[in-house]
Amino acid sequence: MRASTLAALREARRQKRAVVLATWLSTGEQRLLAAAASAPASPATSQPASSATSQTPSTAGQLSSSTGQLSSPTGQLSTPASTATGQLDDDALAAAAAAALRTDRAEVLLTAAGEVLLEPHNPPLRLILVGAVHIAHPLTAMAKLAGFDVTVVDPRRAFATAARFPEQTLVTLWPDLALRALAPDTRTAVVTLTHDPKLDDPALREALQTPAFYLGCLGSKKTHASRLTRLAAAGWDPSALARLHGPVGLAIGARAPAEIALSILAQIIATLRGEPPAEPSGEPSGELRGKP
Repeated sequence: MRASTLAALREARRQKRAVVLATWLSTGEQRLLAAAASAPASPATSQPASSATSQTPSTAGQLSSSTGQLSSPTGQLSTPASTATGQLDDDALAAAAAAALRTDRAEVLLTAAGEVLLEPHNPPLRLILVGAVHIAHPLTAMAKLAGFDVTVVDPRRAFATAARFPEQTLVTLWPDLALRALAPDTRTAVVTLTHDPKLDDPALREALQTPAFYLGCLGSKKTHASRLTRLAAAGWDPSALARLHGPVGLAIGARAPAEIALSILAQIIATLRGEPPAEPSGEPSGELRGKP
C-alpha cells in the first residue's frame, strides 16, 4: 500500500468517515473511494417534501459517480470515464462499493480492467438512547452484542446511575446538549424512550440536524402523532419528519421490555442494512412504558 493511500485511510478513520479501499487484483493498484455525504435537514433549510430526501444508510453509502469517476482522496480512478465501458465500470463500482459499505462485507467486482477487491472501512456503530428507563436495560445489552457502542442520555440523575446501568456510558446533560456533543454520524442510531416531550423533543430536534441513519421514538400512534404536530409547528417539513420511526420497532407483538428492545434493535439493523421497512410494532403495554 502506498504511503499516501495509508495516510488517507488513517485520516478517514480519524474523522470517522466511511471509505472503501479498492484494489485492482491484476495490477495491485489501490484507491480509496469516499462515500458521498448528503446534508442533513434543518428547519430553516429543509426542502419541500417533493424534492427533499432523508438521510438513510443507502444515501450515506452511495459513492459519487455523476461525472463518470468516483470520489477518491488519493486520486481519480484509472477507469476512463470518457468511454462507455469506463462509465459502466464506474457505475458498477459505485454500486458495489455502496453495497460493501452497507453490508460491512468485502466484495470482488469483475470490470473491463479486471477484478477489483472492495474492502469497506466504516466508522464504528453507535446507539444513543435518550432515557435511562426500563427498556434501556435489555436494549443496551442486545445492542452491545450486535457491535454497537451505546450511550444512555438522561438528565434525571436518579435514573442515570451507575448502579442501574453498570459499565455503561451515561451522559446527564440535557438531551439537545448531549446530542450536540455526541455528534451523531451516518453510523449512529438515536432512540428516544422517555415519553416526555421536554426530553424527547429537544433530542429529536437536534438529531434531525444530523446524518444519523436511524431515528426512533417510543410511544403509541397517538403519542407519535402529537410529536409530529409539535415538530411541524417548530418548522420541520414532512420529508424531515419522515425520518422518524414511530411507534418504534418491528411488528413482532412485543410487550415485555426485552421483547420491545428486540423489536427496536431489529428495526435499527434492518435500516442499517437497507432492508425494506416493516410496519411498526404498535403500542406496548402502558404499565411497562410508564416505569423508569
